[in-house]
Amino acid sequence: MSDTDKDVPELEFSEKYDYEHAKHYYYKHDINLKRKLTTRREIVMARRALEYAGNPTSVLDLPSGTGRFWEMLAEKPDRKIYAADNSPHMYTVGMELRPKEITSRITETFEASAFAIPKPDNFVENIFCMRLIHHIGKSEDRIAMLKEFARVASDSICISMWSDGNYKSIRQRAHERKDSEGTFRNRFVIPAKTFKAEAEQAGLSVVKRLDVLKFYSMWTVFVLKVNK
Repeated sequence: MSDTDKDVPELEFSEKYDYEHAKHYYYKHDINLKRKLTTRREIVMARRALEYAGNPTSVLDLPSGTGRFWEMLAEKPDRKIYAADNSPHMYTVGMELRPKEITSRITETFEASAFAIPKPDNFVENIFCMRLIHHIGKSEDRIAMLKEFARVASDSICISMWSDGNYKSIRQRAHERKDSEGTFRNRFVIPAKTFKAEAEQAGLSVVKRLDVLKFYSMWTVFVLKVNK
């Protein structure tokens, strides 16, 4: 099946950002101390996840956004870094505004849906996916995305999400129960047990869970290995 033939779910959050929206996204993670500290902690956890994945020498950052993790990805001098996003404006802004010593390390940028990546099987060792899957509420859609990741990655996947087992997830679940029926939501807590089962259906194994702030924050990074 070609990439263009794949059934890509219509997800409301995935509308393409325009150029100005992408610029706002670039700057928003630096607007206050809380966001700066959150970004710093996420980068620490993402670095550890890549270490558990074996420090892959080729990584696809999808969705790349405006390149918030590129400097960390470039710390390994022989690593090939590919950046893709559903909106080309996102990586375009990143390439324009990030330091040249970082953007020069990006091997290629390209437009891609996480459900249909226009690259061959085993294209990279690792797919690095931050802040995406918690937007996907349907299990079948998450499995479809993970299957596509397992096709393109030859070895591993690092993926962040909202997961359970912490104070924030309990509060989030309570808030969801209070919502009126039919209220639109585009962020979801995915129980670790559910995610493990979905990963297995996609041909992946969970090898490590890393919590950004254990027992408090919902943000979790999972390291998956591809069962080839």
